[in-house]
Amino acid sequence: MILSLSACTVLGPLPKPTTLTERLGVMPTDGLPLRKLVRIHWNGNQIPYIEAQDDRDLALALGLVHAHLRLGQMEFLKRIAQGRLSEVAGPFANGLDHTLRIIDIPRAVPAIQQSLPDETRRWLEAFVDGINLYRERVRQRPHEFAIYGLDEEPWTVADVLAIGRLAAFDINWLFWLALFELRQNPEWPKTWRELVDAGALSAPSFGGQRDGVSHIPPGLYTGQGGSNSIVISANLSATGGALMANDPHLNLSLPNAWLVAGVKSPSLHAVGLMVPGLPFFAIGRNPWIAWGATNMRAASSDAVDLSGVDEPVIRQRPETIGTRWWFDHEVSIRESRFGPVISDSPLLGIPSDEMVALRWTGHDVSDEVTAMLQVARARSWDDFRDALGTFAVPGLNMLYADHLGSIGQVMAVRLPKRDAAAPSDLVVPAESAARAWAQMQSTPDWPYAFNPPEGFLASSNNKPAATEVPVSYFFAPNDRIDRIKDLLSVERKIDMNAFSALQQDVFVASSERLRGAFLDLIERHGLRDRRPSVVNALASWDGHYDNQSRGALAFEVFLSGFVYALYDESKAQIFFRTGGLPSILQRDLEMVPEAKIVGALEDALDKAEAGLATYGHWGDLHRMRLAHPLANLPLLGHRYVFTDFPAPGSNSSVFQTAFVPTGERHAVHYGTNARTLFDLSDPDENYFVLLGGQDGWLNSSTFLDQMPLWRNGSYVRVPLRSEAVQRDFPHMTVLEPIGGPASVPSTSTRM
Repeated sequence: MILSLSACTVLGPLPKPTTLTERLGVMPTDGLPLRKLVRIHWNGNQIPYIEAQDDRDLALALGLVHAHLRLGQMEFLKRIAQGRLSEVAGPFANGLDHTLRIIDIPRAVPAIQQSLPDETRRWLEAFVDGINLYRERVRQRPHEFAIYGLDEEPWTVADVLAIGRLAAFDINWLFWLALFELRQNPEWPKTWRELVDAGALSAPSFGGQRDGVSHIPPGLYTGQGGSNSIVISANLSATGGALMANDPHLNLSLPNAWLVAGVKSPSLHAVGLMVPGLPFFAIGRNPWIAWGATNMRAASSDAVDLSGVDEPVIRQRPETIGTRWWFDHEVSIRESRFGPVISDSPLLGIPSDEMVALRWTGHDVSDEVTAMLQVARARSWDDFRDALGTFAVPGLNMLYADHLGSIGQVMAVRLPKRDAAAPSDLVVPAESAARAWAQMQSTPDWPYAFNPPEGFLASSNNKPAATEVPVSYFFAPNDRIDRIKDLLSVERKIDMNAFSALQQDVFVASSERLRGAFLDLIERHGLRDRRPSVVNALASWDGHYDNQSRGALAFEVFLSGFVYALYDESKAQIFFRTGGLPSILQRDLEMVPEAKIVGALEDALDKAEAGLATYGHWGDLHRMRLAHPLANLPLLGHRYVFTDFPAPGSNSSVFQTAFVPTGERHAVHYGTNARTLFDLSDPDENYFVLLGGQDGWLNSSTFLDQMPLWRNGSYVRVPLRSEAVQRDFPHMTVLEPIGGPASVPSTSTRM
C-alpha cells in the first residue's frame, strides 16, 4: 500500500522545460518591505549579484534569491535537521528520524538565538522575511512540494540556525556507524589501535614535519572525505597577486550543495559559495581578502560510557514522529548530563546492555553566523583571525589570502582539552570525558601560519599543525596533500591555468607504489602467466585515473578482489573508509599464511581480467551518475537520474571521485562538487563552477548548464566591481519598496 501511495505521487509529469527569462519572471518585485531600491543582476547561468543601498535590504533580497533558486532543497534540509524525514518519506525513515531526534542537531539553537548580537539577529530576521515573502507571493512551488507532500510552513530564524547546525555535523559520526559494528568483534582492541595509528600519520600543513612517516612503507588510502584549499603568495604568483583555489568535496546529488552569489551593500561586498538556506559565504572573497576551508575531521564528539556512572541522572521526553501514509511513531528520548543517549538509536547497533551518550561541541552555544559575516567584511589578517574567535563547529582549516600578497591559515574549531594519548576505545569512560570537557580550547588558542617561507599553504583534510591537545584521530592520509605540494614546488611562477590543472589532477602516487608491490608479489609467486593481460595493464600504468585508462581499471578491480579475499566485507570497508589499510595490509602480508596470499592474488587476477574484458577502461566502470534524492524511489526513481558519464579520478586523487572499492560498475557518491579560483591582484578575477547548475528547479535551463564546464575544466567569471557586473550580467530584476516607483522596468535584459 505504501509503495502504491508513493508511486501515485510521482506519476505526474516532471516540470516542463523553462527558460531563464521564464524563471526570472516569477520573482516578486514590487511592494516589498524595503527601505530603498534593490537591483539583482543575473548572468546566463542564473547567478545573482545583488546591489542594495541598505544592509537589511540586502539580507531580505538574499532570502528571496535563496528561496527562488532552492526552496525545495531548503525545505528538505530543514526537515533533516529537525528529524522529520518520515513526514515526507513515510515509515521507511522512522529509524533515521529516531536517531536524528536522539542526536538533536538543533539542541543549542534556542540558546544561540538568544545570544546573537543585534546586528546578526536583524540580518537573519531580514533573510527569513525574504524567504517567507517569496513563499507568500509566488504560487508556483518546486516539484518537490508535491512529491514530498510538504506543508506550507513559515520559516523562522530558528530554522536557519538549525540548517547551520546540520551543516556542522561531525563527519566522524559516519565512521561510527561502521565502527560500532566492528566493536563487537573479538579483535576490536587491535583493530582500533591500528585505525587510530594510521589516522594520525598525516603530514601537517604548517609548523613541522609529518610524524613517523619514515617508518610507514608505501601504501594506499582509498578512504573518503575531502576538500582542497590552496593559497599562493604574491612571490610565487605569475599575476603579481596572491592566488586561492578551493574545491570542496561533498555528497554528489542534484541540486548542488552550493549556490554562487555576489552581493554589495554599505557593509558587505563579496562573491562566493553559499549553502542554500544560510545567508553567508562559506568560501569567497571581498575586495581585500579571500577565504577557503576544508574539514579537519575534528574530534568534536565523544561517545561516553555511562555504565560506570553511579546512579546516572537520565531525563526522558516523549517525541512524536509524524509519518506520511502511516501511523505516527512515538519514541522516548533519553538525556544524560553528557548528552543524549545514542545507544537507543536503532541504526548504531550498540548492544542493549550498554548505555552510551553523545558529547558534541555542536550542542553548546557558538556563533558561526556572526563569525562568517565578519570574515566577509574583513580587510586584513588580524580582522580575519579575530572574526573566527566565535567559530566552533564544524572544525575547519581556514585559509586566507589578501590583496597585498599575504597568505595564512587558521584552525577554526573549539575542542575539549583531552589527554595527548589517543583513547583506548571508541567509547570513552565517563570520568575521562568529564575531565576533558571541563576545559575547552578555541580558535585563538590554536597554532596558525602567516606568510610561510615556502610561499604557499595547502589543506586537504590533513593535520593542520602539531598540537598538544588532539585535534583529530582520523586525519586524511597524505596522497592529496603530497601531490599538491609536489605540483606547487616548481621553479616557475604559478598562474591561474596551473591552479585549474591542479584541481583536475588524477594522479595517485600511493596507488602507483602499491601497483609495484603487487607486481612483485605476482612475480615472486610465479603468477605472471596466469593472467598476462592484467599484468601488462598494471605494468604499463602511470598512476593516473583517466577515463580511458586500462591500468586504473585493472588496479582497482585487482585491489578490491585482493582485499576482500583477505578480510570480511565489513572490516575491509571500514579499513578503506578510515584510511587504516596501509599499515594493516603491510602487517597482514607478513603474518597471513602464504597460501592465503597466493589465493588472494589468484582471485584478484581473475577478477581483474574479467573486469578488463567487461569494461575495458576506468570510466566504463567508474561513473558520474548525478541524480535528485527522488531517484531513490522504487520503480520510478530512474526519472530523476539526470547524468551518467565516465568519471575520472579516484578516492585519493586531488580531483576526488570517491567510491566504495568494488569490481562492479558503480556510481561516484562523494567528491569534488564545486571549484573556485581567486586572483587577488584583480577584484574581477573570480571563477566558479558547480557540478550541475545553479537552479534547483527541475528542467530549468540552468539546472544542469554548468555540467559541460565542470567536465572540461572551465569556469564562470563572477566579478566584484559593479561596472564589470553590469557588462557581464545582462539580466536585471529590480525590487521596489512599498510605494516606491522603479527607475527601470522590474525585469529587464540589457543588450
